Amino acid sequence: MNKKYLILIISIFVPVFFILIGNAKAKVTGLCSNCHTMHNSQGGSEMATYGANGKPWKTDEAQPALLRGTCLGCHGMGTANKIEIIGDSQTPQVYHTDSTDLAGGNFKYIDDNDNRGHNVFIDLGNMEDTLTKAPGHHENASPVPEDFTCAGAAGCHGRRTPNGDSGVVSLKGAHHQNVDGKCDTADEVANSYRFLYKVKGFENMGANKYQNISAGDHNEYYGSTRPALNTALGCTSCHNMSEMVVEAPGNTISGFCGTCHGLFHAVDEIGGATSPFIRHPTDIVIKDSGEYQYYTTYSVEATVGRTTVPDSISDTVTPGTDVVTCLSCHAAHASNYPDMLKWDYDEMIAGGGNTGGCFTCHTTKDDS
Repeated sequence: MNKKYLILIISIFVPVFFILIGNAKAKVTGLCSNCHTMHNSQGGSEMATYGANGKPWKTDEAQPALLRGTCLGCHGMGTANKIEIIGDSQTPQVYHTDSTDLAGGNFKYIDDNDNRGHNVFIDLGNMEDTLTKAPGHHENASPVPEDFTCAGAAGCHGRRTPNGDSGVVSLKGAHHQNVDGKCDTADEVANSYRFLYKVKGFENMGANKYQNISAGDHNEYYGSTRPALNTALGCTSCHNMSEMVVEAPGNTISGFCGTCHGLFHAVDEIGGATSPFIRHPTDIVIKDSGEYQYYTTYSVEATVGRTTVPDSISDTVTPGTDVVTCLSCHAAHASNYPDMLKWDYDEMIAGGGNTGGCFTCHTTKDDS
């Protein structure tokens, strides 16, 4: 073959090859038996599902979709590692004893106090003792704690259809089709940010995958310059009536939280889109004046949202452009502080010379 044509073929093929490899890496790889069992038996015995010994969710019972484990069986083993390796895949642990947490926090904290996070372990003997419904919900009908699950109709991940499937069934196919990194389409569970249906964002996919480590090593959250309308004004704010599925207004992370906690997020409930507010606003621009203008280096303690889904991680904050989100103050799963806050609210003392926490944005109120 003529060398010139051979070089041409290679120059075309190699980039395509690496594009395919890059896409393949975004999906679950390895032995099917790492996750699935055909008959839930081997050697005459039932297949033990994943999970730490002694934990209520370690079970030998057959699971939907031929899986060897439940959501918590794979992602809540209760070991000392915040990331476990199953087969050749990194598996983030939302329940662990490591001294540091993933970006979403650690459900281990609710063992001590229910007010530290979302209580998804109800059917495992840790009953919710405090709340009867999602705080800030716009009506009495809401997922009650004893029904709260990781995914599905009364959870956060996967497709949330009324009276629909819960747990792994609502995520069916998502692990195999998973889109890592930039999630700017979000029209399926698999290409939505962390399998939060219709939420956009940029997933940290570096060496510290699933974690917020530093100014230049973290997830990027998607936000808007204006909160969603109060969901009480119309079900279609959150409910796609044609598909009968709950989805995030505006594709933002705060809009997603607002599907259950609407009164903490919606425009008419926070006093409109301008100050003075009756609740701390989210999906609203950080001012580029006054005390706010000095928040310019990204803080993983008080994260911000971007109004466009970025192509990469940025270590800067741009007042006047970037926005406040629910995750600016709260952990998604659970934290070591009441109300899922990322810091101790009792330590936020105006004029006390404190740093961090509330004073990351309110930079002058800590002046002593």
